[in-house]
Amino acid sequence: MLKSWKLKEVVLMSLFAIVFGIVYLLFVHLSNIWAGIIGPIAYEWLFGIWFIVSIICMNIIRKPGAAVLSESMAAAIEVLLGNAVGPRLLLSGIVQGLGAEAAFAVTGYKHFNLAVFMLAGAGSAVFSFVYGYFISGYAALDPSFVALMFTLRVLSGMIIAGIGGKYISDGLLATGSLRGYAIARAGKGDAGA
Repeated sequence: MLKSWKLKEVVLMSLFAIVFGIVYLLFVHLSNIWAGIIGPIAYEWLFGIWFIVSIICMNIIRKPGAAVLSESMAAAIEVLLGNAVGPRLLLSGIVQGLGAEAAFAVTGYKHFNLAVFMLAGAGSAVFSFVYGYFISGYAALDPSFVALMFTLRVLSGMIIAGIGGKYISDGLLATGSLRGYAIARAGKGDAGA
């Protein structure tokens, strides 16, 4: 998978994984505070933040594997920093990354626009929700509450990860710091896939 990757792409993805591994752990604590105020549904409102690195990296690098690898690496960083979930979080990162990766794969890694980014955020939400349904015992909850959880998670994935990921990567592109990456070539008429 990484044979066609340049070293600078691997390094950039690793840097994003480290930064967002830290961000993810911070949001666990912020979500805990929010949950103390409105209850456990609070996590669903913010779940999109835990999908965002996959969309940012895929938008910049535009190569198969960028979403799943970046999300998996960020989960590993979060575990190393002491997330209480522990090693099980590694599987969560893989599942979330696969959800985003699926959206880009469906387009043949050729379309990098807001609709696809929002689809990737929704994909991460759906994959993570199915995984969470079995691991976290959602079946024991009232079905209407589970439906609300699912809806909020998908919306969060689409808005925070999809729109937010595009906004962050476009902002970085505007600084000129991403010259030489696929996202910059796409701005010059090259598909960059």
